Amino acid sequence: MSDWVRQQGYGVRFEWGPVGARQLAPEVAGLVVVDVLSFTTSVSVAVEAGVRVYPYAWRDESAVAFARERGAELAVGRRAADGAAPWSLSPAALRRAPFTPRLVLPSPNGSAIAAAADGAVVVAACLRNATAVGRWLAEHGFGTVERPVGVVAAGERWPDGSLRPALEDLLGAGAVIAALDAGTPSPEAAAARACYEQTADVAGAVAGCASGVELVSGGFAEDVVIATELDTSVVVPRLVGGAFG
Repeated sequence: MSDWVRQQGYGVRFEWGPVGARQLAPEVAGLVVVDVLSFTTSVSVAVEAGVRVYPYAWRDESAVAFARERGAELAVGRRAADGAAPWSLSPAALRRAPFTPRLVLPSPNGSAIAAAADGAVVVAACLRNATAVGRWLAEHGFGTVERPVGVVAAGERWPDGSLRPALEDLLGAGAVIAALDAGTPSPEAAAARACYEQTADVAGAVAGCASGVELVSGGFAEDVVIATELDTSVVVPRLVGGAFG
């Protein structure tokens, strides 16, 4: 790996997607997953309710076995949620669903980033808890050259499977970096922070961006509303024993 990729000398680094996370993970002490619409927002809602959330990359037969082995419920797709399976990747559905102590939450982006940890401390962040996460990182000594942290925006996927950078995740990452307030951000991290700080209406930007419009038009406007409850949560979900709690 080149020194350009490693960016040695910066305490806060920023990357995109699972591939970016795998590049960063061996070089940092902490990894922040940001998937605003909706993996990390769903994690924040569930953990607030006392649920332990197991990330899993795919919603398939292996996920069924994974959930069974852990005595956990398995979240279904947004449109598949019903009375028999009320848990899904929708934050609104999770708020309405009955309590379950353990939940497997499949997500090819957010979960894949969490799986790339490589021994780093992993934290889930979104716009709901960005300030709490940034302050927690600072209080625990992350963000220095000696203990660097990588903030990873999940992004979305184009139909061919390639990464589509997503504004909502750039803003969420920038919010965490701004709250961390470290003195040594990489140029990429500083740019993400500036994007957040210079966006006058963050909630409006998320609602109006491509991902937000897609959810609203699909009947999931409430998910966008919950995702833009700016700094309403003090929960800092940390991945311990394979689950966020």
